[in-house]
Amino acid sequence: MLVLLPMVITANVAVGKPWASQATAILAGAIAGGTFLLGALDLAGAGLVIAGPGLQSPGLDVGIMATGVVAATLASKPVRRRVARLVPIDPESPVHALALVLAVILFGSQLATIAFVDILALVQAQPPATLVDLAANQLQFLILALAGIGLYIRRTPAGAADRLGVTRPAWWHIAIALAVAGAFFAFTQAADHLSHVLTPQVAGQVDKTTEHVFGGLGNPIGIAALALLPGICEEVLFRGALQPRIGLFATAALFASIHTQYGLSFDALAVLVVAIGLGVLRKYTTTTTTCMCHVSYNLLAEIGVAGGLTGVAAGVEVGLIALSGYALWSNRRAARRRS
Repeated sequence: MLVLLPMVITANVAVGKPWASQATAILAGAIAGGTFLLGALDLAGAGLVIAGPGLQSPGLDVGIMATGVVAATLASKPVRRRVARLVPIDPESPVHALALVLAVILFGSQLATIAFVDILALVQAQPPATLVDLAANQLQFLILALAGIGLYIRRTPAGAADRLGVTRPAWWHIAIALAVAGAFFAFTQAADHLSHVLTPQVAGQVDKTTEHVFGGLGNPIGIAALALLPGICEEVLFRGALQPRIGLFATAALFASIHTQYGLSFDALAVLVVAIGLGVLRKYTTTTTTCMCHVSYNLLAEIGVAGGLTGVAAGVEVGLIALSGYALWSNRRAARRRS
């Protein structure tokens, strides 16, 4: 993804310049055209796209080509103006245009991969993730988010933090983040149980894939990294940078699409629901709150809650929900008094 960094920086530099329209067309057209060419060359036998060990997938190639065509239409300003009726973008902005193109390409290519490739088998054929792999994968999200909002190009650090919604949390933000994380954990546990009951073969494959990918990170440092790195980096990019521009539901779908290790399963559906929940949380609080929520959820998922701790966890969750409810009621009453 970092190969896109020069284009992201160029788009930010072009904002407000007389040549912004030309830059938008060139950047959007080059990325979309490159995507189409990638699919076309692989379909012709170039072997550029991995569909599995020694495998080629014509369906995947056609899906990538179709994604390139759809993305190319966003190089047209009239098309972006129509899109702007649905999502809060500025159709004149080269940054917003590039964000749309990249979002379409990422979502389309991920969707084609899930639809036409045995993704669980493909993931299992890859080496297990190391701490370095995890850091490299997640930090690129953070770098793209900071570059995308124009840090040191169009915005100061303070302005970038404000644009991303990264602010000092109020006490009630912490309570809500922890309460929502607990609710997410309970929901995903229920979804996982349902998956094992209704689709035991798929659930078993997902469990095997997850253990293969993250099994080597079961030590304290690995658990901390699995909680902190995705919880911060993914939230800053998706809820901080993207959601205010492409909308809550589009961001949630894009977020769910990158979690290909779940394939087509109840777990993947649960990720989408959690992503929507994080989007709602971001809409009414801050990205800092969603980071705390995501980190807390990841920590719960890694450590788990079992045995006698289940009752304690349930009691804590009820207390956090009550505290959050009180905070929301108190803030609403204070707002009415001020008005």
